[in-house]
Order: sequence, then C-alpha cells, then structure tokens
Amino acid sequence: MTVKNCLLFGGLILFHCIIAKTSLAQQPKLPTQWTKDAMASAAPFPEYPRPQLERKEWMNLNGKWDYIGGKHVASALAPLKPVSFTDKTEKILVPYCPESVLSGIERNQEINMWYRRTFDIPTAWNGKQIIINFDAVDHDATLFVNGEKAGSHSGGYSSFHINITKFLKAGTNTIVVAAHDANDGRPPSGKNGPRGDYTFTSGIWQSVWLEPVNEHYIKNIRLLPDLANDRLEVFVDADAAQVRAAAFDEKEKVSEVSGRSGTKLYIPIKDPRLWSPDNPFLYDLNITLMDNKGNVTDEIKSYFGMRDIKLGNVNGVIRPLLNNKFVMQVGLLDQGYWPDGILTAPTEEALKYDIAFTKKAGFNLIRKHMKTEPKRFYYWADKLGLLVWQDMPAIWYQHEDTAKVRSAFRTELHALIDDLYNSPSIITWVPFNENWGAFDVKEITDWVKQLDPSRLVNGNSGFNNNPGYQKAAGDPGNGDFVDTHIYIGPNDASKPDGKRAASLGEFGGVGLFVRGHMWPVENNAYAYEATRDRLTDRYILLLDQVEQLMRYQGLSIAVYTQTTDVEHEVNGILTYDRAVEKMDIKRVKAVNEAVINAGNELNRK
Repeated sequence: MTVKNCLLFGGLILFHCIIAKTSLAQQPKLPTQWTKDAMASAAPFPEYPRPQLERKEWMNLNGKWDYIGGKHVASALAPLKPVSFTDKTEKILVPYCPESVLSGIERNQEINMWYRRTFDIPTAWNGKQIIINFDAVDHDATLFVNGEKAGSHSGGYSSFHINITKFLKAGTNTIVVAAHDANDGRPPSGKNGPRGDYTFTSGIWQSVWLEPVNEHYIKNIRLLPDLANDRLEVFVDADAAQVRAAAFDEKEKVSEVSGRSGTKLYIPIKDPRLWSPDNPFLYDLNITLMDNKGNVTDEIKSYFGMRDIKLGNVNGVIRPLLNNKFVMQVGLLDQGYWPDGILTAPTEEALKYDIAFTKKAGFNLIRKHMKTEPKRFYYWADKLGLLVWQDMPAIWYQHEDTAKVRSAFRTELHALIDDLYNSPSIITWVPFNENWGAFDVKEITDWVKQLDPSRLVNGNSGFNNNPGYQKAAGDPGNGDFVDTHIYIGPNDASKPDGKRAASLGEFGGVGLFVRGHMWPVENNAYAYEATRDRLTDRYILLLDQVEQLMRYQGLSIAVYTQTTDVEHEVNGILTYDRAVEKMDIKRVKAVNEAVINAGNELNRK
C-alpha cells in the first residue's frame, strides 16, 4: 500500500501505514486508539495486577522477552529442561499472545512456545521469599529458573504462582517459560478453539510479576458478605498465625477483628452501605498477619462490597433479588476480544473502556462470555457498578477421552471460581453455554452451587440451542434459571417455573456495516439494519418487547448480543475497534433505564 493510497483512506489507515513502515510483523489489520501506546510500552499494564490482595512491593515482568515458537520446535509440553536460545531469537511483547499483532509475532497456532527473560532481585528483597505470579498462560506451562525446573501449571484461564526462592542466585537470574497449547478442543477453550469462531490465543496472555514475602505470608483470602447478620466473613489462608482484619469506610475505620488464620473471622458491619449498580460502594480492607510473638510478617490491602444475591418471590413470580429487591437485569454479551490483542486488551484504559461504555449506555449487567479477564477487569466492574455473569469456557470434545477431558474441565472450573470468588460484581456462574461441550449438566450445576452457595448458577444458558454435531442435553431442570437464547427475539423467551427465574441469556444480534471499521473477512449478523438510526429504532423496539415480557410473562434477565463487533460478527453496539458507536447511545440508555425502572415498580406492588 502506498502512502498516497493510505491518505485516501483517512487518518485511521494512515496510522496503519506508519506502523507498517516500522515493522512488517506489527502491521495491525484494525488498530484501536490504544494500539500505538501498547506497541511502544516497555512494560505493559504497570498497574498492580491483583487489587483484592495487594502488597506494596512487586516487580512487573511484562515487556520484551526472548521467544521461540511454532509447531516444529521442541515440545513445550512438560519438558524436563529448557531449550537453548540464540542471539538471533525473536522478541515477544508479554503479555500479548503470539497470535496478536501487539506481541510482535502474529503467527497463528504456535502450539509450542518458549519464553525467556532475565531480572535482578532488588537488594531490599534480600532474605525474602520470592513469588512469581502468572495471571494466565494457555494452556500448559512449565517454569525453569536458572536452568532448573521450578514448577508447572495446567489451565488457560486461571492464575497461579510459584515460590522460586531456592532457585535464585546473586546478580542476574534467568527464567524460561515453556507453554504448550494443542488447540485441539479438549481443554476448556471457549471461542478460542477448533470449533470456535475467532483467532486462537496461546501462551502467556495476562501479566507476569514478582513479589517478595516473608517466610510466613498470606497466600489467599476469601471474602463473603453476610447481610443477614451485618457482617463480612473473612478467611485468611496462611501458616498458623494471628490475623487482624480492619474494614474502612473511605478513611474511617468501621470495625476490626482478630483471630487465627485458617479459621472464619467475622467483621461486624453495622448498617452496611450496600453495593449495587446504582451505588457501587466498596469498603477498604486491611489484613495483617503476625507471628506468635506479635511481629508483623505480612500486610495486604483489599476491598469488598456488601451485597446479597438470591431467588425470591415477587408478586407470585420467582425472580433474582439483589439486596432483597428485584432488579431487572438488562445486559450485554461481552466476549472481550480485541483486534490488536485478541483475548488481551491493549492497555488498562482499554480494559476499563468496555465497562465504562456499558454503564454509559444504561446497562446494569454484562455476561462475560466464554473467557475470563484479568482481575483488574473485575475491579472496574466492582468499582463502576456492573453485575457480572461469568461463563466457564467450553470444551469441544467432551465425549472423547472422557476421563481426562471431563476431569480437567471440573478442575479448571473449580479454579476459575476460586480465582474470582471475592468480586462482588459477579452474581452468577454459567458452567455451560448452548450445550457446547456439555456433560453431566445437572450434576455440575448442583456441584457449582455447592462450591459457591452465595451466588446463583445458570447450568446451561440457552439449553434450547445446540451445535449441529451433537445431541442437545436440554433443560437440566435444576439451577436458578430457565434460560433460552432467541435470535432475533425476544419472543418466546423463557417463563419462570416454580423454583427458577426466567432468563433470556442471548437475543438481538442485529448488525450494521461500518466501512473502515470491520475485520477483513466476510462479515455477518443474525439480521441487519442499514443505518444507525434504524438500528437504534430496532433496539428500542426489542427492549419495549422485553419490558412486556418482564411485566406479564415473568422475565427477569435479558442479555443483548453484543458489546462490540468481533472479527466476522458485526452485531455489536460498538465497532470492533471501539471507534464508532453504532447506535444513538442516549436513546439506548433511555430505554434501558425505562425497562430497569419498570422492574423496580414491581417491588412496590
């Protein structure tokens, strides 16, 4: 493409061409407003990665790593030793996957990935235990420190950490990460798999970081708001020691409790300020760990929201209750894909953008579809006030090698729930979607409910839909929702039964072509409108129909497809590059708020 041709297509394509002159490997097909900053970053995502267990000292390992990848390089699946790197080794920008343009690699389906980087331990950390944290590596990871195997992990959507202290030496240390992702649909992979719709993601795709701790430190915490008793349940996972936990309303201490780690502690919260989308108030939480002599061995900062979610009877209809009141959930299907980072947002600002936009458009819910996000995503949902339904990424071949693939699914689902348990915005777990990879749905629905009885469970969202290559499992009959998907809908949406609320887990999907802002493939949607105004009119009509179903048929949740266009799909409210709002957002907000307010009226009856 010549510079002359670039200018003819305007500023967006001109930027595309400027990037192309600097590096052919980093020529974005569809840049976002954050692409340039992400590419230029020496250490992407400089923010502390884990807001609900935060320490003062840490080291960001994001940035340029040495990289070797491809189907034909040494296997990265459970290797016994690291490969040798040469001076001519490629560079990859972590934490962007090698399939993404932001990584500097942009090759599909690497399968075997080898990463290397060096670091020096600060002198202030002398005598400390050093923990390395990986927020997500797809799918099987093995860590070597100074040539020795330090640990491994399996699972593409959950975080893990390894104590590497005994492998470190004075001066410069070298770590090598072997990541293997067969992309064969047997591990949980969601849309990121052989039957998925979009570009695969492999290897490191969330932040990597170090932190120093003492010999006795807080490994994890578990927070459970208890509105019935005006208190917060706190469980601190640490070696047997004394714990002090203090809750704060902004800077004012609310209350404090002391006790032993490994036991449930209860912090009184008198007249709690309740968390909701309209008032997403968060308390601060400080936790101190002390040895038996009273010496402080660890201190962390956290936060929590006081909220309750359950089913209840509203005028003879089973509905979900947030803080004992029915709130009509009007949401967006949020797939979290990016044209430059694929599964990884280009920057923190971009990560926050989709949540802020959803709030601006008057929605109170997102269904995080078929993937997880960095913990800072859930922080922004907690902070800005959005309810979250969290999907489990599907497997695709659940009937092959069942002993392995089904047990792996259960293990990774358990890890996902543990990883995200403390976020007040998450109110519903969704183990399966439309029978994709579904097995033992009734049993797994009950199992998830046992794992986390404080939240609702939607065992199989859209059980009426089914991939053509397998038989539908159908309605499991249990869990908290009767949930169907209807495109375009919302006609014939689910009705509540005597024990479950009614959810329209997906509907809509009406597309609009926006030239210059589409992925370079054949684009499609469930239906189309020709202009922004007509698409807005169509959306308002659909929401008016949703309101009728809520008032007279017992519907409690409606999830519109979708937040953004995604690769070939052009049915987003935003274009894939987040550059164009495809509807009149003021009108969208008005009708969303009207439907939510109509739901509020039902409480007064």
